[in-house]
Amino acid sequence: MPIKKVIFAVCAAMILAGPFGQARGQDWRLNKSTHFIVYSYAAPESFISVILDHAEDYYNKIADELGFTRFDFWLWERRARIYVYDSAADYQAATGQPGWSNGCVSKKDKIIYTYFGARSFFETVLPHELGHIIFREFVGADNPAIPPWLDEGVASLQEKIRYTKADEIVKAAMRNNAFIGLDQLSGLAAPATADMGDAQAQLFYAEAYSVVNFLFKDFGRDKFVLFCQRLRDSHNLEKALVLAYNFTSVRQLDEAWQRYLIQTK
Repeated sequence: MPIKKVIFAVCAAMILAGPFGQARGQDWRLNKSTHFIVYSYAAPESFISVILDHAEDYYNKIADELGFTRFDFWLWERRARIYVYDSAADYQAATGQPGWSNGCVSKKDKIIYTYFGARSFFETVLPHELGHIIFREFVGADNPAIPPWLDEGVASLQEKIRYTKADEIVKAAMRNNAFIGLDQLSGLAAPATADMGDAQAQLFYAEAYSVVNFLFKDFGRDKFVLFCQRLRDSHNLEKALVLAYNFTSVRQLDEAWQRYLIQTK
């Protein structure tokens, strides 16, 4: 299955202060579960119910798969929020997102924005954005040591079916001299905030998924948890790599990852 066009975005900082849409002159309708509040206008109640069911399922599943021990549970006023607009046009007008965006996230504030009928919301947007929030909650929302490829790789890892061909895409880029090494990748902003064409954005996400998946498959979940703990505590990527994996640099990780790709079919 080829990786489809990028559909995720980080909401601009200017919109983080509060919910969108109040200018419409009507109140949001609230539906609550243990860890989430969904805000909507006219989206069917059945759709909102499915959102809450899926969100609760992902809430525990993602943290468990990443190996993160939870201490700061999303209860009562700390519940995550999901804003559902009535249409793509309403969503884009309120958030300023481009036409290809089906959802965006404010990681620090635990807010996801989308719209009724957003393509593949339950299979892609929701687990991806929750992956961002849970990962950043663990390593630090404002941690400057987190490169975009790691942030996006962890979030994309929650969509394994969508990225089944990621390694093949990366290996094709290596053969065609289009591969983006980790040193260069670490200096790139995520596609949603960068001026990238579709092909480069697709490669960015494929590489981000591939290298994070490599860390999990070759070294295991416990090593990845240690890596994230070191990132959280030291705010230093290369120091965390040394302490968790004995990689002395990002370049050494890059070389090990490329060897892994070459050796696997």
